[in-house]
Amino acid sequence: MYSKLDNPVYHSLNEYHEKFCFNFGDTKFYNPEVASFGGAAKVSKEKDITEYAKVCDDFLIFGARPNPGNLKTKFSKLVCDQYVLENPVQIDMTEEVIELKEENREELLAFVMKFYPYYFKTRTPELGRYFGIFKEGKLVAVTGERMQMNDMTEVSAVITGTDHMGKGLAKQLVAFVSGKIFEDGKTPFLHVAESNTGAKMLYEKLGFMHRGTINLWGVKR
Repeated sequence: MYSKLDNPVYHSLNEYHEKFCFNFGDTKFYNPEVASFGGAAKVSKEKDITEYAKVCDDFLIFGARPNPGNLKTKFSKLVCDQYVLENPVQIDMTEEVIELKEENREELLAFVMKFYPYYFKTRTPELGRYFGIFKEGKLVAVTGERMQMNDMTEVSAVITGTDHMGKGLAKQLVAFVSGKIFEDGKTPFLHVAESNTGAKMLYEKLGFMHRGTINLWGVKR
């Protein structure tokens, strides 16, 4: 049912996010101004890696370990757990959640860059909707959408400012964004580093089902 999640980047760029696609051989990559990710139908090969490296010198390939051929490239490996949500989350919402618009773009970028400078690019907000919680006019927590297929959307950038952790903001944002995805007729999914036990506990309490693991292979030119 969720087999496309074995290759979420590839299928996102083959479907809903096709406009962001850079095709190199057997691999589809995101425009590096939007996201530095790639994925192949089967395996990324030397030519694919070499071509994308001309426009992006530090990127990730999701799924099977790339075949570098004659490239003297060492791949770093990050193992992520993959979760799927099959039913809307039922919780009490105590916070006002605001959809972030163009006028919030600079504040969103500045906020996320404090925590995830590698994964978030200047045009990442174009991938989907982003939502935030404000306190005293200041953005203190965000969550949004990243990879998107025609029938599935990834919940991403689940971030709470240090001074506001432990107040249930992330829980409410994930529930809210997931609800929006269900309203679109799609299934929410997400990725979290295998070592991030706290986040995994949160997602499981909200009803996310652990589907398995997926490898992310880091490539540096």
